[in-house]
Amino acid sequence: MQKITVDELRPLFLFEKLSDEQLAVLAEYGHVEEYDAGVEVCRQGDPAEVFYVLLDGEIALTKNIQGHEVELTRSSTPSVYGGATQAYMGDRIEQRYGGALRTTRPSRLFALPARKFSHIVHEWFPMAIHLLEGLFFGMSNIKALVDQRERLTALGTITAGLTHELNNPAAAASRANAELGERLIAAQKRLAELAAHGVDCDRLGELVLTQERLAKRTAQTAARSPLEVSDAEDGLGDVLGDLGVEEAWELAPALVAAGFEAEDVEEVAELVGPGHLPLAMRWLAGVLEISQLQHEIGDAMTRITALLGSARQYSQLDRAPGQTADLRELLDSTLTMLKRKIGDGVRVDTDYAPDLPRIPVYAAELNQVWTNLIDNALYAMGGSGTLTVRTGREGDRLLVEIGDTGPGIPEEHLERIFTPFFTTKPVGEGTGLGLDISWRIVVGRHDGDIRVLSQPGDTRFQVLLPVTP
Repeated sequence: MQKITVDELRPLFLFEKLSDEQLAVLAEYGHVEEYDAGVEVCRQGDPAEVFYVLLDGEIALTKNIQGHEVELTRSSTPSVYGGATQAYMGDRIEQRYGGALRTTRPSRLFALPARKFSHIVHEWFPMAIHLLEGLFFGMSNIKALVDQRERLTALGTITAGLTHELNNPAAAASRANAELGERLIAAQKRLAELAAHGVDCDRLGELVLTQERLAKRTAQTAARSPLEVSDAEDGLGDVLGDLGVEEAWELAPALVAAGFEAEDVEEVAELVGPGHLPLAMRWLAGVLEISQLQHEIGDAMTRITALLGSARQYSQLDRAPGQTADLRELLDSTLTMLKRKIGDGVRVDTDYAPDLPRIPVYAAELNQVWTNLIDNALYAMGGSGTLTVRTGREGDRLLVEIGDTGPGIPEEHLERIFTPFFTTKPVGEGTGLGLDISWRIVVGRHDGDIRVLSQPGDTRFQVLLPVTP
């Protein structure tokens, strides 16, 4: 172990304000370590036991992300430092190396044990320690609070959209249900009137069978254009009017919607007799409207069930935090939840690769990532453009790409967009944590990667997730 002298420490800018006595203490506590080129001085994730200061040579700070060694910075300036840089926090935080230090050429480093470093800083700079601790924990608390606010804001947006989407089918079902009761009573009265006017049970039975057969035609008439429907209603109204059916124009829409045609009028007339035709047609129109109202209620309930299913898929409230999931299902549920916010001016293009495997993820957290990225894309497009959601495979990872046709991200902002609290939105409209949260979820929680490609008219955020845990 090679000792260091006060004269070697004095020129270093890190120690330039220290007295000779303080430099002597550093020299006593620390020592010099020499390394060849390409040597790993400290490893990411290991207990942080040493604070390093470069004397001469060159070192690089690297970080392992999804198995890839990424160089963050390198320097040959004497006095640059690394290693246990937060040793002064003591046991209040987990003391591990946040990255790796590696020499890029033969180098000499001053090594100061972390506990000695912490003791020196606390003894010599007590006020600075209070300020640093306050800054560290203050920023951590602020970040946590704003993080929570970001989540609540997203939840509020989702809730508002879901409420709006649920309101439409619920209102349709309520309206149809109210009309259904009235139509049932009217249909029963008209059937009783037919019986009272002498139409026997056999003919009434045949009339009911006719109605059931007509009710099955509804799906076949759905493909008609509005013009074709209008022409059919006019034609059927004329036929009924000629046969003495009063207010035929009121009956025609319900009958045409069920596929009723002129030859069916003749069939009904033969069953009940020409004298009973008006009453029979009113009964048929009423019963067919009942059938349509039932279909409306069924469609509305199916829509509500689908929306609730999407909400359950989005929130993952009834599922384990970690699970194997289909990314396409997660993306679809998020798009459904954001449908109201997407609006009519934005076209959504989905391009999902077939046969993608289910992968182990924290599904609810990934849904927050999709929400953040889609929300940013919608903001960039200002209400009009194309939102693209694509999935694919890239090596041993699955790719989710969310793109927009907005103006793009300025080049000077690209390196900062994942930085906490950085935002280009006006004050009050953005917290600057959406992309930071997304980064932490993708990289920290899933060992994945997130990157951005941007130019005017084409911005794409790409999320890469490992297939295996």
